[in-house]
Amino acid sequence: MAKTSKSTKTTKRKTKKTTKPLRPVAKRDPLRLGFFARLRRRAFQLVFAMIGLGLIWILAYTVLPIPTTPYMVSEGRVSNGVDYQWVPLEDIAPVLARSVVAAEDANFCDHWGFDLGAIRAAIDEGAGRGASTISQQVVKNVFLWHGRSWLRKALEALVTPIVELTWSKRRILEVYLNIAEFDEGVFGAEAAARTYFGVGPEELSARQAAQLAAVLPAPKLRNAGNPGPFVKRRAAQIADGAATIQADGRSACFED
Repeated sequence: MAKTSKSTKTTKRKTKKTTKPLRPVAKRDPLRLGFFARLRRRAFQLVFAMIGLGLIWILAYTVLPIPTTPYMVSEGRVSNGVDYQWVPLEDIAPVLARSVVAAEDANFCDHWGFDLGAIRAAIDEGAGRGASTISQQVVKNVFLWHGRSWLRKALEALVTPIVELTWSKRRILEVYLNIAEFDEGVFGAEAAARTYFGVGPEELSARQAAQLAAVLPAPKLRNAGNPGPFVKRRAAQIADGAATIQADGRSACFED
């Protein structure tokens, strides 16, 4: 019995030796915590302010003429100015509107900013085919910048549905017809009609409208006034397409 008692005491003594004291919990610096809290709050405020200003910008352009675009500014520096004058859609020949839609975005009236069929076709055919809708091109040219960065693509994907929700299809096309580049430094239907054909945009014929649409999306490589074989073939296809979308109702969303 004495041996057992001695063994128990030895075990207890060893247990006491191996027990480590608990470390005191480090106190957090309230000044440092307050600084990071203020910094986080300021960051959120800045983000919300930028979003709010962006929404105001988008909403303002539902009625205001577009004075210029970032791309016009950059092109103006290269070519010593641009030829650009805003005109309302009522002062543009309807056949030009139909021709541009037929050339660039035949399903313009049927999608919500993204043409999923065109995107799938672009993926299947590779990088040689574009899939940007007129709505996406308007967002890129009016609010963003040119280039292939993922940031621009992400912003374009975020802003395009907002534009589709707040602008009418007619307004989107009106803006596009005014800001599209038809030659180096020549922007919009008014400047293009006078530069190539010496007439106002309301006087364009079906052939002239198709030739203007045919230079898109490579206006610096093609000439609407003196078309080569490719532009002539492309213009004939566009003229047929413009007649088709008028007949089957795909131009109803932007025509009176």
